Amino acid sequence: MSSTEPETAEVTTEATETGAVETSEPPAVAAEETPAETTETPAETTETPVATSETPVATSETPVATSESATAPRPSRAAGGNAQTVGRRKEAVVRVRVVPGTGEFKLNGRTLEEYFPNKVHQQLIKDPLVLVEKPDAFDIFANLHGGGVSGQAGALRLAIARALIEVDADDRPALKKAGFLTRDARATERKKYGLKKARKAPQYSKR
Repeated sequence: MSSTEPETAEVTTEATETGAVETSEPPAVAAEETPAETTETPAETTETPVATSETPVATSETPVATSESATAPRPSRAAGGNAQTVGRRKEAVVRVRVVPGTGEFKLNGRTLEEYFPNKVHQQLIKDPLVLVEKPDAFDIFANLHGGGVSGQAGALRLAIARALIEVDADDRPALKKAGFLTRDARATERKKYGLKKARKAPQYSKR
């Protein structure tokens, strides 16, 4: 019995030493890991203001887009494309389509010289194109009906002038000053009762 007690004491001493070693190591590890985690947390905290500083940058871009839309120029299709307009004069109605080209006219399938043999009418029709210095820049296709030759020529000039503004709005001041954008409102005066025409009266006979 006496020999067993020293062995038990030795085992107890070894166990105690082992437990002491094991117990002493974990607190040291825990103590070392805790500050490491604590030091990492401020690093994440410092990154958050960086993301916050980027937000005002995106906000500052928004007024720039707003300022551009406020100062946007008037719409213009000078780079290409066509325009369709309508012109009227007396009883004539003309529908015009203007496309980039070489200055060709197609009026009800005929050329300008065939449809309007009168040189005065040809010059009157080309006046808007000559004024803006684009006589050979567009091809003009027109559908004319109603009225007479003079009325159709005036309606065609108005339609061409309106189409040039649709293509390039910068031409408006010159065309407006020349009077090409004003619709001629003059019309035939009605016939009156007792007269041969609007004002023509039959010959007066005294006896």
